[in-house]
Amino acid sequence: MKNRNLVRGLFLIAIALAFGLTALRYPIGDLSRAGPGLFPAMVSAMLLVIGVSTVVRSFFVAPVKLDFNFKNISLILASLCGFSLISIYLDMIAGIIFMVFCSGFAASSYSVMRNVKISAGLVVMALALQKLLGLNLPLY
Repeated sequence: MKNRNLVRGLFLIAIALAFGLTALRYPIGDLSRAGPGLFPAMVSAMLLVIGVSTVVRSFFVAPVKLDFNFKNISLILASLCGFSLISIYLDMIAGIIFMVFCSGFAASSYSVMRNVKISAGLVVMALALQKLLGLNLPLY
């Protein structure tokens, strides 16, 4: 039996190392004058700490069986692909709504009201990023 907590921790460590080592190719700078590699390096370091603590914790808690639900994996992948295609050809708000409602089918229980609330929160966040930070997001 593969332990889901151990695999989760190892996966987080692998992601942290991949992004952290890539971030070291950029100038780091220091905290008073940050370089382009400082933020990804800091996030990777925090993710590495979480991954290591998850691996250590997996040895002290009861193992949880690792099982793959390919239906849920395909639903999440389809929602992400649909989000990117709809955002390119229509607009990002429609892409966000599609992503939330499509990925909601992967949940143990489907709730339209929960999906509406999540969609509204993500749309507000996207609008805030566009208006306040000036990001070039395709919101119409």
